[in-house]
Amino acid sequence: MKEQTCSTKSSRLILIGYRCCGKTTIAPLIAQKLGFTFWDADRYLEQKWGRTIQDIFQNEGESQFRQWESEVIQELCQKQEIVLATGGGVIIREENRRFLKNAGFVVWLQAEAVTLWNRMQNDPQTMTQRPNLAQGGLAEIEQILTKRTLWYQETCHLAISAELDWPEILADRIVKAWSQYI
Repeated sequence: MKEQTCSTKSSRLILIGYRCCGKTTIAPLIAQKLGFTFWDADRYLEQKWGRTIQDIFQNEGESQFRQWESEVIQELCQKQEIVLATGGGVIIREENRRFLKNAGFVVWLQAEAVTLWNRMQNDPQTMTQRPNLAQGGLAEIEQILTKRTLWYQETCHLAISAELDWPEILADRIVKAWSQYI
């Protein structure tokens, strides 16, 4: 996977990428390094509506979840000096892709489908709080990732592999790239 950069100036650093790519692990490290506030869009959405994402998907449907997700993204991006970890499917909606691209410096954390699948198997939140979007296993993740790749590319200013480096190293690399554009 090749790193790509494009300049933007902002006091918001936004992480995008598929579920279990490392957004929620790396974002707080970046926030600490920058002295910014860390926000997890999925956690904020769950707190705001008092329900898990899994519950919202099951009882309200994906369309309603995506609407609330868009509202949360727009609300959180009104804040300054934040590092925002988004949900993996936030880029499905074109309006979100445009909004995020203009709201801050967007970093796409990339990982191979097999890596994501392995991480999902060891992530307790996947089973208890997330919608079951990977019922088809590795093949389904590959299919969804293929579909979303162009959207992630379209939205990001920097694409970086989250495969092998430790979270602290990735955070340092992201902060360095971001600092070149402020």
